[in-house]
Amino acid sequence: MVAEQKYFEDFQIGDRFEAPSRTLTDAHFLFFAGLTGDNHPIHYDVEYAKTRTAFGRPLAHGLLLSALTALGAGALAPFVHDSMIAFLEQRAQFRAPAFTGDTMYPVLEVAELIAKQGRGVLKLRATVRNQRGEIVLEGEHVYLMKMRGDSISPPSHVS
Repeated sequence: MVAEQKYFEDFQIGDRFEAPSRTLTDAHFLFFAGLTGDNHPIHYDVEYAKTRTAFGRPLAHGLLLSALTALGAGALAPFVHDSMIAFLEQRAQFRAPAFTGDTMYPVLEVAELIAKQGRGVLKLRATVRNQRGEIVLEGEHVYLMKMRGDSISPPSHVS
């Protein structure tokens, strides 16, 4: 069954979309290090983290936390398969450390809607909280969206 598509004009400020929670494990850290090549010992070396960092234990990669907010990882994904034109921008600020055993709760929330030349810019506030309710990540995603009836291909300079 295909989800009913949401177009730019279907969104309202404050709409929230939660992604499934994830409890971080050593496997997440090692897989992410292997995938990205970011093998700094702060992310996997227990002795290094214990003796040479303020955290005392391995710390999650910032980009791993950002990846948890990916549009495709959450509840909104099936509703924008046909209406999303492009992912334009992403930013993130890391507010608290995340460690193995921490459970992350990602949320995207509509923060701003900008109509532009028959299309729309959808700005989503991204947050990730841990099991204690602390904000671990705050950021923003920006998408170019179709309006209803728009069947034009994306501009060639947008990927």
